[in-house]
Amino acid sequence: MKTLSKEEQAAITPVMAIDLLKEGNKRFVSNLKLNRNLLQQANETSDGQHPFAVILSCIDSRTSAELIFDQGLGDIFSIRIAGNILNEDILGSMEFACKVAGSKMIVVLGHSKCGAIKGACDQVQMGNLTGLLDKISRAVDDEKSVQENRNSGNSEFVEKVARINVKKTAQAIVERSPVLKEMLDNGEIGIIGGMHDISTGLVTFYEDTILLKKSEKSAMK
Repeated sequence: MKTLSKEEQAAITPVMAIDLLKEGNKRFVSNLKLNRNLLQQANETSDGQHPFAVILSCIDSRTSAELIFDQGLGDIFSIRIAGNILNEDILGSMEFACKVAGSKMIVVLGHSKCGAIKGACDQVQMGNLTGLLDKISRAVDDEKSVQENRNSGNSEFVEKVARINVKKTAQAIVERSPVLKEMLDNGEIGIIGGMHDISTGLVTFYEDTILLKKSEKSAMK
């Protein structure tokens, strides 16, 4: 499997990028990953890289974006931080990935049974982790449907908070980055949120988080 060239990357639309990720996840779930020569890909990308997407996911050891989307060296940018939270450094990285390096899609990817989400639900206080979990606390507060046992022992509550956290992060990217908002408005990139089930490997994309130019949305139907 050859790595992406600059011309091939340029030909990919945001909608096509979503499809590539969906197809890769199907291969992962079916255990039918593509045959890649990683050493060859390392050589092919030594003078430049042309990833088609940037994935913001959790540091959880079971959620490697390259694996669950069956992508090779040079195919995607992978940003990993506990709870797939957003900060200025991550926004800057996304701006580089899209504006400078040409990526077409930003994915905010949460996962089931997330330890960071559980910590936020329990209001854990521990060193520098306290500040990180505080960024998730808004999602905890926004989850109103569960009235009792609003803690990590309630798996339904945890998963609902995780979904809200993904959706709030996807929207915050647009609100906090004029660079990415302009690219989104111009149809140069798209943004979408999703959830990775660590038990099955399946990634579910949230249709209500898809941020695309109207013409691109029409192309998805």
